[in-house]
Amino acid sequence: MKLGLSSYSLYSALKSKELNILEAIEWTAEQGGEHIEIVPMGFSLDENPELTDAIRQKAENVGIKISNYAIGANFITVDEEQFEQEVERVTKQVDIANRLGVKLMRHDVAWRPIGETSFQQFEQDLPRLTDACKRIADYAAGYGITTSVENHGYFVQASDRVQALLHRVNKDNFKTTLDTGNFLCVDENPIKAVKKNIQHASMIHMKDFYYRPETYNPGEGWFQTTSGNYLRGSIIGHGDIDIYEIIKVIKHSNYDGFISIEFEGMEDCKRGSKISLDNVRRIWEQV
Repeated sequence: MKLGLSSYSLYSALKSKELNILEAIEWTAEQGGEHIEIVPMGFSLDENPELTDAIRQKAENVGIKISNYAIGANFITVDEEQFEQEVERVTKQVDIANRLGVKLMRHDVAWRPIGETSFQQFEQDLPRLTDACKRIADYAAGYGITTSVENHGYFVQASDRVQALLHRVNKDNFKTTLDTGNFLCVDENPIKAVKKNIQHASMIHMKDFYYRPETYNPGEGWFQTTSGNYLRGSIIGHGDIDIYEIIKVIKHSNYDGFISIEFEGMEDCKRGSKISLDNVRRIWEQV
């Protein structure tokens, strides 16, 4: 296991300027993280080669790796021109990933509101999503980079939909960033879904949620799943997902890559990230 932190876990501190991304890298190393995943939220690497180089150098100086570069994207557009612009934008982000020195890059592929996430709509959009992912993966292959889709954004979040896209793209360097918690957003059992998709993972996000049924609205801080149940991000090991079983599945699979803590709870982000790191490390030794 190569355990580290997604910079997204520290988003609130980055947004408030309590930390900058270079300080976040140093903080991650101080907590025993073996790597950091760069998610440009709270900062931007667009047209910023100086910061990109500084991130790479900082990670080297503190003795941790940069594991993955993760960006948003949406290839569901109103016309062909916008589609081409989005493909071009993501392709340029591959150049940034290469400058960071990473061999893994996650880009989103689509987002739709819950009311537009039917399987029929997915089948209709799949050819366009496939085309975009193929073109970006082909470009990334020139750098030796593996691109990936995360189970994220409601529309391409269920394990079967992720697999459908992977099989249609059919590229050795196109895989999935497997988020252990996100399957719950589409009301899929996380343990079963991780078992189904672990063989296709190039990167793993560890995440935990508190869960309440649709009949119980907990109020502020919660969001709804596609079926109307309620979720709130938690410190890993504090929530309602069976993290012990999830880690057991990962540990006893053939996966031997990076695992990123992705904390998005309401607690202080540094404290939540530190406890999450410690819990995953401890549970890994126990299962």
